[in-house]
Amino acid sequence: MPAPFRFSPVSLGLCTLLCAGFASAATTVLPATAISAQADTPDDDPRVKQTSTATRTATPVRYVPQAIDSVKTANVMDYGNNDLGKALSGQPNISSGADTRFDSLRIRGFDASNDFYLDGIRDDSQYKRDLHNIERVDVLKGPAAVLYGRGSQGGIINRVSKLPQFGRRSTLEAQGGSEDLRSLYADLSTDPSDNLSLRLNMGNEDQNSFRDGVDGNRQLFAPSMSWQLTPELNWLVQYEYSRYNRTPDRGIPGINGRPADVGRDTTYGGEHDFIDDKSQSLRSKLSYELADNWQLRHTLGVFKLNSDFDNTYQTGYDKKTGKVTRQHWQQDLTTRNVYNNLELEGGFDTFGLEHRLLTGLELGSQRRDPTLYNAATKGANVLPVPGLDLYNPDRSLVHRGAMTLFSSSHTEVESRAVYVQDQLRLNDQWQLLAGLRYDTFDIESTNNLTRLTEDRDSHSTSPRLGVVWTPLQDHSFYASWTKTFSPVGGGLIGITPGAAGNTNDLSPELTKQKEIGVKSDWLDERLSTTLAVYELELYNRRTTDPDDPTKTVLSGMQRSRGIELTAAGNITGNWYLRGGIGVQDATIVKDNNGQEGKRINNVAKRNGSLFLTWKPHMGWYAETGLTLEGDRFADNANTTVLPGYGRWDALVGLRQKDWDLRAALNNITDRTYYASATSAAQIQPGAPRSLVVTGTYSF
Repeated sequence: MPAPFRFSPVSLGLCTLLCAGFASAATTVLPATAISAQADTPDDDPRVKQTSTATRTATPVRYVPQAIDSVKTANVMDYGNNDLGKALSGQPNISSGADTRFDSLRIRGFDASNDFYLDGIRDDSQYKRDLHNIERVDVLKGPAAVLYGRGSQGGIINRVSKLPQFGRRSTLEAQGGSEDLRSLYADLSTDPSDNLSLRLNMGNEDQNSFRDGVDGNRQLFAPSMSWQLTPELNWLVQYEYSRYNRTPDRGIPGINGRPADVGRDTTYGGEHDFIDDKSQSLRSKLSYELADNWQLRHTLGVFKLNSDFDNTYQTGYDKKTGKVTRQHWQQDLTTRNVYNNLELEGGFDTFGLEHRLLTGLELGSQRRDPTLYNAATKGANVLPVPGLDLYNPDRSLVHRGAMTLFSSSHTEVESRAVYVQDQLRLNDQWQLLAGLRYDTFDIESTNNLTRLTEDRDSHSTSPRLGVVWTPLQDHSFYASWTKTFSPVGGGLIGITPGAAGNTNDLSPELTKQKEIGVKSDWLDERLSTTLAVYELELYNRRTTDPDDPTKTVLSGMQRSRGIELTAAGNITGNWYLRGGIGVQDATIVKDNNGQEGKRINNVAKRNGSLFLTWKPHMGWYAETGLTLEGDRFADNANTTVLPGYGRWDALVGLRQKDWDLRAALNNITDRTYYASATSAAQIQPGAPRSLVVTGTYSF
C-alpha cells in the first residue's frame, strides 16, 4: 500500500494561498461574459495554432520552419491514457520504448529519453510523468539545441501545463473502467480579484492491470497562481507534487526471433516488487513589459525526484533448462535540478524589415545520487535468483539471499548558455529564422565506494537557420538546417571515474538535420496540414576503435530519412479530424561494434493514426480512430521482431451545459500486439479490449 499523502512546506504554503483565494471568491463578482463564453463555446478543434515551444516566442505554427506535433491531453485521457508514450501513440515517426521505470520515446529514430521539458524547463530525470495537469504535449522534431541545449537529437517533448485563466469554470471528473480503473480529480479555479487568478489540480487514480499481479496508484497536487502585480508586471507561480507507486512490469522475453507465445497476462517479476516515484516541481515566471512590443522574462525552475525500486526481472530464456532467467536489483535515487533563465524579447524595424529578437541567458545546476544493489549469486550461503517456467511462472519464487551494494555515486553538473534568435519578416511572402547558442557543460562524478572523483568540461555552438516562403495565402513552404550536441555524461547525468580507455575524454557527439516541407490551410482555414521531408544524421557516433578495442572513437554514423504528413481541424459542420502518417528509414550506417546496417530498435518504417470526431456543441457526440504501427525490432542487433499491428478505438458521449458523460472502448477487436520493448528479453504486450467511462461536472 502507498504511504499516506504528505505535503512539503512549499506545497502547504501554496495550498494555504489557494484556499484563501477560494474562500474570498465567495464575495467576488466575476464578469458574467467570461464565464458564459467558456461554457458556450467549447474548444473542440484538435489543432494548436500558436506555440512557443519551437521558438520560445508566441509564433503561429504555420510560420515555424520545422515540424511540430501537438497533442491535446483531453483527446487521449478519455481513453484512460495517463501515460506519455500512449498519448503520443500513432504520431508520425514517434515511437515508445518506455521502460517500466521511466518515460522513453524515439523521435525520427533517435532516443529522446533525456529530452523532456515542462513549460520549456529541462525535465530529464528518470520517472513516469502524470498528464492530469498538462494541457497539451508538444513534440518539436529535429535538433533543438539552439534554444534548449544539449541532447535533442531527434527532437524534444515539451509538456505545457494547465495555467490559471480568468473566468474559467471549475470541474470535477470521475473515471472508472476495466481492470478496476477508478479515479477522481478536481480542477478548481477562482479569481479573488481583478488581477489575481488561482487554479488547483488535484486527485487520485488507482488501477490494476491485465498483467498478472501488476497495479498502481497515482496522486497529484498542483496549485498555480497568476498575479498581475502592476499593469506591466505579471508573476506566474506553479507547483506540482506527483507520486506514482506501482508494480514494475518488464513484459515477456523473446524466443526464436519473436515474442514468446504466452498469455498477455504472464509476468515474471517478484510478488513484492515495487517502484515508488515522488516528484516535486516549482516554477516561477516574472514577465515585465518594458515598452510597447518589448518584454523581459525571468524563469526559475526547481525539480526534485525521489525514486526507489525493488525489481526482479527477466534477462532471457535458457533453452537448456527451459527457464526464464532473472536478476534482482534495488535502487535509491534522488535528483535535483535548478534552472534560471533570463530572456529579452522585442520587435523592431530596420530598413523596412520587421524583426522579432530573442536573447537569453541560462544557468543550470543538476545533482544525481543513485545507490544500486544487486542480488549476490556466489558464495556458500547465498541463493541465486530462481528462474521461472515460461508458461506457468510462480511469482512467489523470489531471491531470498543477500543484496550486495553494487554502486553508489554522486554527480554534479553546472551548465551555462547564451543564445540569440531573430525572426525576420522580409515582406508578405518571405520570413527568415536564424539562431545561435553557445553552451558550456561541466560535470563531476564521485564513486562513493572508491572515493575516486573525475570531472570533464565540454562546450559547443549550436546554429539554426530556416526560411518560410508563402507564395499563396494558405500555403507556406519552408526549409531549415539545425545542429545539436551530446556531451559525455549529458544523458543520464554521470561519468564513471577511472573508466578504462578514453570514454570520458571524447568530444560531444554532433547531429545535424536538413528539412523541407509545406504547411497549408484548407477549407477556409478550418483544416491544417503539414508535409515534411527530412534527413537527420548523427555523424560522429561513438564506436569502438578498430585498431584498439579498448578505445572509443567518434567515427560511427546513425541516419534517419523520412516523410511525414499530419492533418487536423474541422472538415465540415461538427466533423473534426486529426491524424498523420510517417515513413522513415532509421539505420546505423557506420559502426565497429557489429551493428552496421542494422535498424534502430523500437522504430517502425511506417506508423500513423487517424481519428474522426462528430461533436456538436451540445448533445450526443462520437469518435472513432485507427492507430497503425509497422514491424519493429526489439533490439539493435535486430534478433527479435515485434509484428506490426492496427488498433481500433471508439468513444461516445453526451454533453450538456454543466456535465459531460462519455464511454470509450479501446482495442475493439481485442487485437494481440506488442507496444514496445527495452530489449529482446523485455517486450511489453499491448492492452486487450477495455472500457473506460468518464463523467465531468462543471460549475
